Amino acid sequence: MLENIRLSLQGIWAHKMRSFLTMLGIIIGIASILSIVSTIKGTNEQIKQNLIGAGNNVVRVQLYRTDYDYVYDIGNEGIPQGITPVDDDLYQDILDLPQVEDAALYTRRQYANPLYYGNKELSGCEVLGVDNAYFSTCRYTVDRGRTFVPADFQEFRPVAILDSDTAQLLFQGEDPIGKTIEYNGTALVVIGVVEEQNQFEPVINSLDDYYLYMSNFTAGKVFLPNAIWPSLFAYDEPQEVAVRAANTEAMSQVGTQVADLLNQQSQNETIQYRAEDVLQQARELQDLSNATNQQLIWIASISLLVGGIGVMNIMLVSVTERTREIGLKKAIGAKKWQILLQFLTEAAVLTSLGGVLGVAAGIGLAQLVSRLTQAPMAVSLPFIFLAVLFSMVIGVVFGLLPSIKAANLNPIDALRHE
Repeated sequence: MLENIRLSLQGIWAHKMRSFLTMLGIIIGIASILSIVSTIKGTNEQIKQNLIGAGNNVVRVQLYRTDYDYVYDIGNEGIPQGITPVDDDLYQDILDLPQVEDAALYTRRQYANPLYYGNKELSGCEVLGVDNAYFSTCRYTVDRGRTFVPADFQEFRPVAILDSDTAQLLFQGEDPIGKTIEYNGTALVVIGVVEEQNQFEPVINSLDDYYLYMSNFTAGKVFLPNAIWPSLFAYDEPQEVAVRAANTEAMSQVGTQVADLLNQQSQNETIQYRAEDVLQQARELQDLSNATNQQLIWIASISLLVGGIGVMNIMLVSVTERTREIGLKKAIGAKKWQILLQFLTEAAVLTSLGGVLGVAAGIGLAQLVSRLTQAPMAVSLPFIFLAVLFSMVIGVVFGLLPSIKAANLNPIDALRHE
């Protein structure tokens, strides 16, 4: 076998231009498919990262009326009937679930009433009434000031914590700690500014991406002690739950389990708890991306078919050129299978070299496309191995007919061939 590989490399080197032109179809096919697959893989990873963010593994279980977030209806319709606040026992049941690392209860208003600081107004904030566990669960760190302490809840203190976006927009570089803001007619003293760990901004390449990924982003967040929430809105408002899963893949399962626990206590068939299944959203978008790009892969595969036909053609020419050599080898005792193996090896080596060059060209092409279009790319090492292996298989398949022809030559006729 090693001798056959050596002879094949010598033959390829002796006819460099012819060999390169023969490999060109394989190189183009492998390069095209690899660049498409790399772009698909990169796009899928970006979709997942855009939806899940920095990977803090927090899934939110919220109230929905069919497919609509019920928080938008609370202001108009009031508190939904049959849904009670989460008690201590139910909260403990949530914490005891497998794959749950931490959990926090909160209430919220999306796109709430404006915040005021002096004569400055800030609209579009999300206002949340949180418990003591919220900041650790959702991985917030203190940038300035402090978070809530037990006395803030016990004494119903009118205090607020801002995230860094809200602090910057409302105070424009001024230190907010100790300042008084107004929300919903209530004066609140700012006691801290927090930032989410590993804060992640989705990659936006188009207007469609903006509407897809930014729909859940607001101008910032304001956190209040949940103890003062009833004085701002209404008593016995149902809470939602933020749960941190042990890992990203467990988020869907954890979200479903928490929603099931909450819905067991609910007596409202119209409004139910449901988890944001960002992994399912990511999978649906990835499937859509894959379905579109599978067509491109099939089109690129035509180049491999053309390349295989080119290999068959050149191997038939090679058999014709080396007929006397084949006859001489048979005359001195070479078996049919030895002749067959020699030509199959030559075809496989030829296409394998084309596969290696195609992989290199595909990686370069994927990087070029990524830079020109700002599309992400991610090279798959298993696919590189499969690409080279597949190119070898193409050589074996399309080199089989010429190899059989060479193996079946009559030694007497072959020696008399001019």
